[in-house]
Amino acid sequence: MLDLDAEVFGPLLDELTDWVRRHAPEAPRRIADVGAGTGTGSLALARRFEGAEIVAIDRSAVLLDRLRAAAPGAGLAAERLRVVQADLDVAWPSIEPVDVAWAASSLHHFADPDHRLRDIHAALNPGGVLAVVEMDALPRFLPDDLGIGRPGLEARCHEVAAQAGANAHPDWRPHLERAGFATIAQHTFTVEASPAPPGAGRYARALLGRFRAAFADRLAADDLDTLDHLLADERPEALLNRRNLTMRNTRTAWAARRR
Repeated sequence: MLDLDAEVFGPLLDELTDWVRRHAPEAPRRIADVGAGTGTGSLALARRFEGAEIVAIDRSAVLLDRLRAAAPGAGLAAERLRVVQADLDVAWPSIEPVDVAWAASSLHHFADPDHRLRDIHAALNPGGVLAVVEMDALPRFLPDDLGIGRPGLEARCHEVAAQAGANAHPDWRPHLERAGFATIAQHTFTVEASPAPPGAGRYARALLGRFRAAFADRLAADDLDTLDHLLADERPEALLNRRNLTMRNTRTAWAARRR
């Protein structure tokens, strides 16, 4: 899902890192990707901040291995990448001070985000900048009327996911300020495309497949039947065979400077 998100929403990721660059210190030497996952953010930051060392922090050794393997093909030299396996819910790792920290869709996963923000504040050099990015809503790909089932399937799936707490996050500004940061910018980024770019069908299939598996007890029987049709790749109405997919997503970013 993380890799598909970077593939489909790559222009948005580039726009986000360009926005961070405008607020970051001049020529940062070291950047921390907090909760790096598969490293899509790490690679985007490496492209935007040429010459900076990227410190990718995640608790999953498997995901960090994927980043290490992907780095050469993305033009990120080994000497510019450091991977750090650490469970940030336990403790902040021992790393050198950084000039920029990036926490994209990761901060809301921590058991105590305020504690982690204080850790990040302490890890930044004076004048360093933290960028927090959150997905405001799950990506949308489907027309309201699919030609099968009741109209509004995707909206109902999103409603069920929201009720289950998927992707829930607060306005981070007061949390940042309590941790000692000065919030210097906040911006909402929107990306839309019709028709959707290549890869959108696979992303939609992965996302709706997760809805089908996770919310089978919350969705109506006819919606489950429609999902089964969309996920059956051999059927002409399946997601991978559709030509009427669109794409829409919004993300909010906060930039905050260590006082």
